[in-house]
Amino acid sequence: MGETTALRVRTVRRYTFQQSTDELEDLRVCIPEVMDSQYGMHVWPSAVVLAQYVWFHREILADKRILELGAGVSLPGVVAAKCGADVTLSDSAELPECLENCRRSCQMNNLHGVKVCGFTWGDISPELLTLPPVDIILGSDVFYEPEDFEDILTTVSFLLEKNPCAQFWTSYQVRSADWSIEDLLHRWDLKCVHIPLKSFGADSANLAGSDLPGRHTVEMIVLTSSNSSDPPI
Repeated sequence: MGETTALRVRTVRRYTFQQSTDELEDLRVCIPEVMDSQYGMHVWPSAVVLAQYVWFHREILADKRILELGAGVSLPGVVAAKCGADVTLSDSAELPECLENCRRSCQMNNLHGVKVCGFTWGDISPELLTLPPVDIILGSDVFYEPEDFEDILTTVSFLLEKNPCAQFWTSYQVRSADWSIEDLLHRWDLKCVHIPLKSFGADSANLAGSDLPGRHTVEMIVLTSSNSSDPPI
């Protein structure tokens, strides 16, 4: 399914998250994409890995308050909402088309109660200050541009300080051995736990019936406040 408008290719990708014992319990979602230069307009390999982590923990997500950062086309957030979570999707206030794509993803999956808001990483804006409490923060491939790492962790640290029992579930694609967030985590007093992909069924080149993550190397980590005594879910 696809159309070309103003040199942009619009497509819809379908993902099936399987329940191992009963096909009737499988989760099927549709994600609209626009193939252009904006990061948030299509599904990246790490988004499928994070969505698989969300799906793996589906039984504890009902009524959990979840915020997705840098949601873009919102695959992890959509999966969380379909699993019964109270989800807010967010992306840059400077990228209205990404925010519109968040809404489009919700509409396509019959999700009518999901909130969408825009704010800029590193900016403690009124939109960020007035967010309701959260239990889980999601973010796939938010650690993409090294110059953004400090701003991302400023936002995440603020949210974890405001919600001391919350966790930040994030997946990222390994693009260079030369960069690391370890020093920044120490500076912001955050704990990091690496989650083996095999532990949640993501050690495959083809997840959710797609061709992603393919041959890309993706890592999954959970960040918490150093004061938190709760282990990663």
